Amino acid sequence: MDTDDGRSVLPDNNNHDHHHSDKAAVGSGPVNKTGGWKTVQLNVLGGAKAEGVTKTVNVAEVGKRLSRIQDVAKKLMSLNASSKQSILNGFNFSGKNNHPKAWIALEKRFDELTMKAGGLLPSSSFCKCIGMNTDSDKFAEDLFKSLCQRRGMTRDPINKILFKEFWEEISNQSFDSRLQIYLAMIDKDNDGRITEEEMMEIIKASASANKLPTIEKDAEKYAAFIKEKLDPETLGYIMIDKLEKLLKDAATHNDIGETHGSSESSRQQFKLTHFLHDNWKRCWVIVLWIAIMVGLFTWKYIQYKHRAVYDVLGPCVCIAKGAAETLKLNMAIMLLPVCRNTITWLRNKTKLGAVVPFDDNINFHQVIAVAIAIGVGLHAISHLACDFPRLIHATEEEYKPMQQFFGDQPDNYWHLVKQVEGYTGIIMVGLIIIAFTLAWLRKGLKLPSLTRFNAFKNSKSYNSIEKKLTGPIAAINKLMGFNVFWYSHHLFVIVYALLIVHGINLYLTKEWYKKTTWMYLAVPILLYACERLKRTFRSRFDPARILKVAAYPGREGVLALRMTKPENFNYKSGEYMFVKCVAVSPFEWHPFSITSAPSDDYLSVHIRALGDWTKKINKIYLEACLPDEGSEIRKADSPEQIPNNLRVLKIDGPYGAPAQDYKDYEVVLLVGLGIGATPMISIVKDIVNNIKTKEEKENASVDGTISQKNKLSPTREHEFKTKRAYFYWSTKEQNTLGWFKDVMDDVAEIGKNDVIEIHNYCTSVYEEADARSSLITMLQSLYYAEKGVDIVSGTRVKTHFARPNWRKVYKRIADNHKGSKIGVFYCGSPVVIKELKELASEFSDSSTTFEFHKENF
Repeated sequence: MDTDDGRSVLPDNNNHDHHHSDKAAVGSGPVNKTGGWKTVQLNVLGGAKAEGVTKTVNVAEVGKRLSRIQDVAKKLMSLNASSKQSILNGFNFSGKNNHPKAWIALEKRFDELTMKAGGLLPSSSFCKCIGMNTDSDKFAEDLFKSLCQRRGMTRDPINKILFKEFWEEISNQSFDSRLQIYLAMIDKDNDGRITEEEMMEIIKASASANKLPTIEKDAEKYAAFIKEKLDPETLGYIMIDKLEKLLKDAATHNDIGETHGSSESSRQQFKLTHFLHDNWKRCWVIVLWIAIMVGLFTWKYIQYKHRAVYDVLGPCVCIAKGAAETLKLNMAIMLLPVCRNTITWLRNKTKLGAVVPFDDNINFHQVIAVAIAIGVGLHAISHLACDFPRLIHATEEEYKPMQQFFGDQPDNYWHLVKQVEGYTGIIMVGLIIIAFTLAWLRKGLKLPSLTRFNAFKNSKSYNSIEKKLTGPIAAINKLMGFNVFWYSHHLFVIVYALLIVHGINLYLTKEWYKKTTWMYLAVPILLYACERLKRTFRSRFDPARILKVAAYPGREGVLALRMTKPENFNYKSGEYMFVKCVAVSPFEWHPFSITSAPSDDYLSVHIRALGDWTKKINKIYLEACLPDEGSEIRKADSPEQIPNNLRVLKIDGPYGAPAQDYKDYEVVLLVGLGIGATPMISIVKDIVNNIKTKEEKENASVDGTISQKNKLSPTREHEFKTKRAYFYWSTKEQNTLGWFKDVMDDVAEIGKNDVIEIHNYCTSVYEEADARSSLITMLQSLYYAEKGVDIVSGTRVKTHFARPNWRKVYKRIADNHKGSKIGVFYCGSPVVIKELKELASEFSDSSTTFEFHKENF
């Protein structure tokens, strides 16, 4: 049985909604002790009472503090879409294990963990036994102590009977029962009064369980904040009934009902009409391409079937020549999808983008590569395994018609292979195999999972082989990085040169005008050569100079580079450019989405340390930056703070990408996973700048002028159709939420929620119904209502927990924009693509249409 982790950024199909019956609470509530003080009744948070004040109270000061608390409470209640089901789901300790058959798996795990301990389970193993992961150790330990304390127990190890009692209590269907357990975890001495130290301890345990290092670090500050809000009389402690009231309020809080994990529901199968609607551009291009190949193959097959060589070589020569003709075509058009400048010009300056899927250029390039591999196989095998043996073993009479093509009859393979036609073909095949193999290995080798088959599930020999292969495969994957792919792909320069030579020296064709290989290749090679020359000159004469650098920490850190924008560098939001840092490598170019907006007077990119090159550039700039006071971020706010060899970057672009078409839709849904948010950030910035420009125009006086930064050209203003944007960003780590803090705060500042709606999701935090995140949810709501700042991201945009429920997202947008054409733009890991695409199809009908666009890496 899996541990209750639920941290992956990739949405799954598990149903995270837990349904509980509303049973009576089990156990007694907290006891509020009173001393010999004079009782003062205070109406706090709509009815909670604090009793027993022994000192003189400044009534005016208390009144002010109470007023502030009531204001905060009202703000919290106004955010709550009062939902009984949300309350019932709150303070869930059992995670995904809350189902009738859970005890069977738990009992098995208990037996495994206590096998060597005489059937007794220590508190240190309680976390693993109930299905929590290692990050929740401290939280589970506090839970264990609380359950023991409620029974008046002091001993640590427990037997199976007691463990089952514990499990039944924490998986109880009653919300009030689970809440009392949680409150007992906080109020360790069970006196009804919570000290600042007790509050700080539970904040740390919750933050650790949810991988929130910043909150864990600032636990003392947040504990003091909660005490200040809930202890207006400055008693030195918080009455537990006040905290209970606030926790209940937080449990009902559910902004838009989209926080919990994706629900597993029946999904409509793709209908043919929807498939054609989404893929008609791809379909007609593929059908046309296949039809041309079939036509060329058939033409050559028939042509050679009626020649004299057919009598000796038979169908083999027809197959070889048919395959060769398709190879000429494919080797020619294979260059077109990688002519990036040409493709960008065609999609931006012509109407061809309406019928040609330019965004699938790399996919088409790869499909052509498969066709080339098939063509090479047919051509080479037909010649080497069929034609050559027939020539060698033909009788003298049979060979006579062949003498004009091949000369004297060969008596061995070497005679044919040593000819120009032979060795150029064999070398090409070898180079193609190397290039194709290394391109395939770039994605990494993986052992096939055979454990789903019973024969391999418990096989010791299979496990042994798997362990032995793990090391070598990891070593191969480490070597097969971008450099190997990049250099091996340039072997095709040699392949194309040999192809031309091979096509000129043909056995069966002597007339120059029938040697068509060079005719196929001339235009594509010339176009590609011009592309490479343009890139070289542009990057050499228009370098970008670094203005600012920010290096963000994390498991896979991110480097934010702000640089000058070359004079003629005109781009659209969603496009990308190539970057070369000579200090890292004098040859390598890597693509990155542009995160600045077109109207900004600078360029910016965010580079995540995922591969060899990105790790190196992150490292050298990280070492060059200075620590930012009060945070883990390292910065260089001016070029002078950066070494000379790091002040200039070569850039090449911009190049078109799917996201740039967002302006064609009045309503857009922007989805980014992790670093995939970068093209969406540029779009959000562009929309913000557009809003500011329109506001500036409306508020400008007669003789006023619009700032050049926000000024839109008449053409661009006419093209800008977007009136509503929904941006969903899902990321694993807390510190990643600060990458685009300025953009988030900018959106919050302009207050145009009727135009842009941002939803950030931190998937390391358990869903809001989970007990491990309940206090974080309360603290987040309280702090945001008071300060207007989110404690998770540090921005003015509130963060949701766990994974987005994409079905609810689509449904809400479909309900809000009936009769609209909605553009869905996605960038990130390919795993979630299927779900988003299926939902786009499912929620499309005769009036409302979702059009899905993807960009994965």
